Order: sequence, then structure tokens, then C-alpha cells
Amino acid sequence: MSPTSAARQPHAGIILAGGLGRRMGGGDKPLLELGGTPMLARVIDRLAPQVERIVINANGDPARFARYEVPVVPDTIEGFAGPLAGILAGMRWSRQNFPEGRFVVSVAADTPFFPNDLVPRLAEGCGRDERTIALAASPAGTHPVFGLWPVALADDLEAFLHSGEGGKILKFADRHLRLNVPFDDIVLPNGTAVDPFFNVNTPEDAKRAEEIAAALDRVAA
Repeated sequence: MSPTSAARQPHAGIILAGGLGRRMGGGDKPLLELGGTPMLARVIDRLAPQVERIVINANGDPARFARYEVPVVPDTIEGFAGPLAGILAGMRWSRQNFPEGRFVVSVAADTPFFPNDLVPRLAEGCGRDERTIALAASPAGTHPVFGLWPVALADDLEAFLHSGEGGKILKFADRHLRLNVPFDDIVLPNGTAVDPFFNVNTPEDAKRAEEIAAALDRVAA
């Protein structure tokens, strides 16, 4: 497999929306509005041009996401096993519904400013072979929820989740060839640098995200 072959392949995107949102007081954090637009809608809009298919990973009643007209798949591992369980659900969905996709890309539903070239750049890093994992990094560090994952690793991932070793993404990724792909900070019009993988965990984060969204929306207008 050539270094650029993965970049030419079709990919499915899995939006991880299965978190419990405890630090936000519970509820569906991805439905929080930023500048009048739900955070999940912003994530879908960023991801859609970069992949051929999108699926949302979330547990509970899928009807709450019906307005987005995107398939919703629950974890296949019981007990809220974390982001890796959502990645596994995306792999299983892709294998059954999008067999031509040999990789899935994972993004977080509470991180609405990730790069518009996330997928092609991860794919370039992951293109060495179909057992290489590419993860996003920024000046703040590695962001393992944002990654390109070979569907061929689904069985190994399921075994890992059942092994009792814990659900840490990097612990699983480091069982395989793992590459970090660097991304620069976003620079707002006022010169402030923002991590493109800034995520909303608390009410204070939500306020900051509102400010970032307003600044970016003005630039795009």
C-alpha cells in the first residue's frame, strides 16, 4: 500500500456523542447551541465534506438526533466503555454498511472547531498500511479521540475492551503502529490562538466556545 493510497480511499466518519456530560450537568451536550447553531450541527458541517458517510455514536433514544438525518448507532460494549466503544461501533457499522471504507475517522461531538482538512491529513499519515492508526495532535498535545482507524482492527479492539486492561485510547493505539499528525492552532481575527481541538466540558468552556464561534462565523460571513 503506497503512502498516499489511504488518502484516495473513501472513509466513514463516526461522531462520538456517547458521553454523559456530567460536568455540564448532564443531558445531551452536543445539542448545546453556539451562535444559534447546535454544536452537533457544526461538527456535521465540518465533517461532511471530508467523508463519504457519517454516523453518530450515542446511547439511548436515537430520536433526539432525528433532525440531522444521520444514522445513530449505540455502543456494542455495555457499561459506557468510553470513546473506544464508540470507535468500535463505528467500525462495525462501516464494515456492514460501507464495506468499501477500510478506515473510519472519529471526531468528538463537543469539539466544533476541528480542522477542515482533518481527514485528508490523517489519511496521508495513515496510508502506510491498513493496520496503522493516525491520531491528531496540536501544540497542546495529542488528541486521541480524533483519529483514523483501520476497520481491520475491529476484532482486536473488541478483545481489548473485554480484556480488563481499561479503555484508554492511547493504550490501545500503542499496541499497533501509531502516528501523530500535527495541526496548527486557529488564529482568531484578534490574534488569539485557539487549539482546533478545544472541547466543551464545562459551562465556562461553553461560554468560550460561543465567543470562538462568533469570531469564526464573522470571518466566514
